[in-house]
Amino acid sequence: MANENKAKDLASAGVEKAGGFLTEFKEFALKGNVMDMAIGVIIGGAFQDIVTALTENFINPIIGCIGGAEVEGKIHLIGNQYINYGAFITAVINFLIMAFVLFLMMKGVKSIMELGKKKEAEEAAAPAEPSKEEVLLTEIRDLLAEQNKK
Repeated sequence: MANENKAKDLASAGVEKAGGFLTEFKEFALKGNVMDMAIGVIIGGAFQDIVTALTENFINPIIGCIGGAEVEGKIHLIGNQYINYGAFITAVINFLIMAFVLFLMMKGVKSIMELGKKKEAEEAAAPAEPSKEEVLLTEIRDLLAEQNKK
């Protein structure tokens, strides 16, 4: 009997832990930050496709016209093995474009956040005018203080 009760206690504790874990995971997964991050990853993937298309269809041909070099260049090694330096150059250009755009976005977000902080600081710095009730209570307090002095 004691072993059966012990097994039941362990099983119920395991179910409670699993239920608590699932509840905690659900709260985490449905928080705004996680959903925002998921949306950011999806948009980032789409943006990466746009940057790749820009690089391959506009920037690489311009580089090829100006420098007379092929960005799609390969160095032949042995057999069917090649070093595809053109793909590497394209990846570096893609990275630089993405990094620059992210830098601009973060700079914009930072400036917007600073504007919000400045407004909050200005509102906090200016003392709020007392309400009519506070003014009235202050006057009553002052009158009572004068009467007590007499």
